[in-house]
Amino acid sequence: MDLALLRTFVTVHRAGSFTRAAALLGLSQPAVTSQIRTLERQLGRPLFLRQARGVTPTTIGDELAHKAAPHLDALVEITETGLDEDSSLRTLHLAGPPEFTAERALPALTELTGEDGQGFALRASFGNAEETLEGLAAGHHDLAISTARPRGALLTATPLCDEEHVLVASPARAEQTGPGSRGKAAPALEDVPVIEVHESLPFVSRYWASVFDSRPASPGTVIVPDLRAVLACAVAGAGLAVLPRYLCTAALKRGDVVALHEPPVPPLRTYFLVVRTGTLAMPHIARAHEWLLQAASDWC
Repeated sequence: MDLALLRTFVTVHRAGSFTRAAALLGLSQPAVTSQIRTLERQLGRPLFLRQARGVTPTTIGDELAHKAAPHLDALVEITETGLDEDSSLRTLHLAGPPEFTAERALPALTELTGEDGQGFALRASFGNAEETLEGLAAGHHDLAISTARPRGALLTATPLCDEEHVLVASPARAEQTGPGSRGKAAPALEDVPVIEVHESLPFVSRYWASVFDSRPASPGTVIVPDLRAVLACAVAGAGLAVLPRYLCTAALKRGDVVALHEPPVPPLRTYFLVVRTGTLAMPHIARAHEWLLQAASDWC
């Protein structure tokens, strides 16, 4: 069986589209379509179901992808690093949410990039869970950190750690909520401006649903797509915010912000370490995976 056909097939399987696969491979869409049809004729079975938007693998297609993809990835690894024993440098492509990746994952992984750091090079990119998992499946990343557990067998997820969410505001803003309002229920906070990462108020809405069994009454006053900027705005007194405790621990200790509520069971969010199934056979990915899991034991 032609390895070029298998490579095209695996790329289509990961991308979920002939068009996206063609862009990844540097081929025309008709060329990709022709190669898939050739492979289907050789196997005598359909590998994809064509739909209005993209393609869905058949059962045979899924089975072939799960068997072939790890071996193709290993061949790509050999061609990228060379056969020379002195060519030991490996590059890990990591993706994840900007704040957690910057504050947690990258400091841990950079310990592997020193002079005696296992010949480890690192490239990082940021994105939300959907973007990150889609990029991983398409082969853009080797390792992803996600707050969503992927479905299906193409990607393998391992729980990494849980983060606790804290409702915070500046001391001055906390006083404006009224004497003794800290620790009270949601009504005491209804008129406080909200700082969030998105108009849908994902962090505040999750906190309100979990702790107060209600929905937040105030719309977002400041919307900025980075939790570190959300913290800076909270410190400046712009309003209340829900933040991961690891991100605001120092600010809480300094008194830059205070916790407005201390629920008996704080809301938690789980991070997952995700790889394409089979790629943990590659030493540099396995090393980074193991290293992050070890580091995460000190984060919880």
